[in-house]
Amino acid sequence: MKTVHYSVSGIANRKSKAQVLNALDKIKGVQKVAVDVARGTIEVQYNEPANPDSIKNCIEHTGYIIQD
Repeated sequence: MKTVHYSVSGIANRKSKAQVLNALDKIKGVQKVAVDVARGTIEVQYNEPANPDSIKNCIEHTGYIIQD
């Protein structure tokens, strides 16, 4: 299993957290998602066919900005 970690701006509350969790759960291969609202981070554990690009695109299409 692989893991990616993103710093994300805009996750402010439980509703935001739920939106991201629901969106990422739809990606085939995503195993576990941890959203830390206080720190503004998302950690995703995944297997194929999920990949970092599909996960990043999903987060951005949900309306959040990934900080580099």
